Amino acid sequence: MMKNTILKATSLLTFALILTISCAQQSPDRAVYTFDPLPYAYNALERSIDAQTMEIHYDRHHRAYFNNFVNAIKDSEIDGLSMDDIFAQMSTLPVGVRNNAGGHYNHTLFWNIMSPKGGGQPQGNLAAAINETFGSFDEFKKKFEAAGATRFGSGWAWLSLDSNGKLFISSTSNQDNPLMDVVDERGTPILGLDVWEHAYYLKYQNKRGSYMAAFWDVVDWNAVAERYESVK
Repeated sequence: MMKNTILKATSLLTFALILTISCAQQSPDRAVYTFDPLPYAYNALERSIDAQTMEIHYDRHHRAYFNNFVNAIKDSEIDGLSMDDIFAQMSTLPVGVRNNAGGHYNHTLFWNIMSPKGGGQPQGNLAAAINETFGSFDEFKKKFEAAGATRFGSGWAWLSLDSNGKLFISSTSNQDNPLMDVVDERGTPILGLDVWEHAYYLKYQNKRGSYMAAFWDVVDWNAVAERYESVK
């Protein structure tokens, strides 16, 4: 009796395993796109970004990019692809996908590399890589701010890793980013700064430079370092 029970249980487990493998082969993993909660309160970064700007930026601008992105790819061949895979073929996709996929990805990164406990300087491997590439942390900040200051109109400043694992600074227009196959300098961003006017105008008006200088006070270098290590 016991032997028969064990044999039946083994058969059921074997069948379940075969069924699981079969389903996995028939239904490959698909990306799930989510609009994640802001990782802190709207007023948490007040020393650099005011609460009203944060609320409008996150709950209106970013939410609109996300909704438009999901609607733009719904039931298409790229629906369910990872963001990296979508960006890799961006030159073949409609401008609506380009703007909204970029807008969603860029803002998600932006929120998560800032923190109420931010500021200071990077440590460890990231600090060493910054010093080796740019000469010093201060020189890095100057070059990064220059990338944002010289971006005509709307766009982003980026610190990224290229395919050889080397750091580089770049800027992109509108909601483009270094992962897209439409930009000159391609890589994986680990730090991004939004220099669209809606990101700073209520507090800083036309003083983009003041906004960029204040940004360093809320950068979460631990989060940036984690991205650096995972990409590298």
